[in-house]
Amino acid sequence: MLCTWRTSDLRLLLTLIVFLVVECISARGQSLNTTSNSSMQQTGKGNYSSASVNGSSTDKRQRKLELPAEANASLSVPVDTKAVFDCPSILLTSLVVTTWQIILRDKLSCTRAYRRDRNETKEGNCTDERITWASRPDENLALQIDPVATTHDGFYMCQMVTPDGNFHRGYHLQVLVPPEVTLLQSKNGTAVCRAAAGKPAAQISWNPEGDCVTEQEHWANGTVTVQSTCRWEDHPLSNVSCSVSHVTGNKSLSLELTQGAQTTANLHFLYIIPCIFIVFVIGGSIWLLKNSGCRKCKLKKTEANPGVEEDEMQPYASYTEKNNPLYDTTNKERCRMLQSEVDGIGLDTL
Repeated sequence: MLCTWRTSDLRLLLTLIVFLVVECISARGQSLNTTSNSSMQQTGKGNYSSASVNGSSTDKRQRKLELPAEANASLSVPVDTKAVFDCPSILLTSLVVTTWQIILRDKLSCTRAYRRDRNETKEGNCTDERITWASRPDENLALQIDPVATTHDGFYMCQMVTPDGNFHRGYHLQVLVPPEVTLLQSKNGTAVCRAAAGKPAAQISWNPEGDCVTEQEHWANGTVTVQSTCRWEDHPLSNVSCSVSHVTGNKSLSLELTQGAQTTANLHFLYIIPCIFIVFVIGGSIWLLKNSGCRKCKLKKTEANPGVEEDEMQPYASYTEKNNPLYDTTNKERCRMLQSEVDGIGLDTL
């Protein structure tokens, strides 16, 4: 009996131990589940908060990207047109002060400001009446230039002060001037293509290509005159064309060279032939004058020589007449004959 009781007691104890172990295991499992759930909930809350923080920063970045406030843009505007510069796109209700800063070439900086709480505007060193507000500053803060001139090249920046921060946007303005294109033929037969007072400088090309020289002349207002002179000496051409490339537009002109080339050649001959003729005439005249002068000199010398000989012989003749009795007798006879003739003439008269 004792052994049986002990065995039953042992069985009971084992059953109790197993029951307690199972209870402990189940309780431990529930506690683990509760801890994991709470930790998951806390992790979820943490992820949500971090996501919200990231979302808010992303929204701010997107807002900054949507507002190209800090970007500077290049703006090209044709001369004698209207230019408009916009400020960053923000709500006017959050605006405190807006300032336009204008920096022109070779001029003092100009500022135009608007204060919203007082609804007042101020200016500093602004003398160009063509630069004004596009409309009422309390409605639109844009700046305009009407009309645009070459002197308006420069930098224009809008600065806006708000409780959320400062924003700005800048513009590099370049005024475009289309060149005046001409094509003509010069007196020496070359073709001259000229793109006058363009901004920026134009590019000139020829068809067909020839022996060309291109020159540039810069003016005080920023414009540039480009001139290209071409000749075609290798072979004659009847037609040439000049193409001018410019940011405001391209232009092409053509020129007939047939009549011009013939005229130029004829003019060359007309200029050369008379010059050659005049040279020959002058040379021939000089030669004739020289020859005629030499002949006169020779004749004068020949005429002068006999007289000299007679003069040289006269002393001998006089000597012969004086010393020769024949010459004396002959002279006496001649004198008698002359005397008788004179006497005869005198008697007849009486």
